[in-house]
Amino acid sequence: MRAVQITEFGGPEVLEVSDVEEPTAGEGQVLITVDRAGINYADTHQVENSYLSKAELPLIPGGEVVGRTADGRRVVALVGSGGYAEKAVAHAPYVFDVPEGVSDGEALALVLQGTTAWHLLKTSTHLKAGESVLVHAGAGGVGSLAIQLAKLWGAGRVIATASSDDKRKQTLELGADAAIDGDPEGLKDRIIEANGGKPVDIVLEMVGGPVFDESFAALGRFGRLVTFGAASRQSANAIEPSRLMKGSKTLAGFWLADCFKTPALLGDPLNELFELAGAGQLHPIVGGDYAMSEVATAHEDLRARRTVGKLVLDPAR
Repeated sequence: MRAVQITEFGGPEVLEVSDVEEPTAGEGQVLITVDRAGINYADTHQVENSYLSKAELPLIPGGEVVGRTADGRRVVALVGSGGYAEKAVAHAPYVFDVPEGVSDGEALALVLQGTTAWHLLKTSTHLKAGESVLVHAGAGGVGSLAIQLAKLWGAGRVIATASSDDKRKQTLELGADAAIDGDPEGLKDRIIEANGGKPVDIVLEMVGGPVFDESFAALGRFGRLVTFGAASRQSANAIEPSRLMKGSKTLAGFWLADCFKTPALLGDPLNELFELAGAGQLHPIVGGDYAMSEVATAHEDLRARRTVGKLVLDPAR
């Protein structure tokens, strides 16, 4: 079968389409004929072996797929790796039926970015009605859904960051009350100004480096910041315990993989997200449908911040 396989770690240049042996499903596993695979920023880390979990070569990247099982079910599944291929294997607890009215791209967005946004707001920061929420990369896969969910769940003011005028306009169309440039220079002041002169209650942060530092400095009393990525590939400065005590601030981390040992932590939020999408209350954005032969371009576009929403890969092209 055709698959994207890497035999050395590096940047987009190491991604090559190859002929590889088809996977076989073992006990408790499901073989899926892939219609679309999800493309994520985390994949760029996996390809260069800088992700939280270390990879081994040879490697077929891709953490989630949507497609058909042998008995005809249309499913979306989390596979960990192996998704950039014509066929993939998933463990049965992480295979979810896709309801009618939800497209392939929407299903892929909701199973990974959607469940992440759900947990960031409900599990990690415990959003309460009326609170202000800062969403970094608001036009991205997680950010675009987090804006919508925060508004649905009663946030008082949602502020989004984005890297271009077009992206900032898009976050406003999604429901953000304000959109600002995410450049770290002067970011704290822009955040507070966008929140009517007040520090914010919640920050969803996935950039790292000085953006993390500026965002933490913009937190108000009893504010909560959750970090779930490092897109800048920079480390943040250390936070002294006294800085948490002053203002009674909370710093949390989130990694969706920590939900895998309890499948209900994925399935229950996903069912809620499917219902919201089916009712027209949640609108996942599919920002790019790439042929398998264009996989390097997809990674280049991601790293250069040229994309919005969820990106998908078509193994048939």
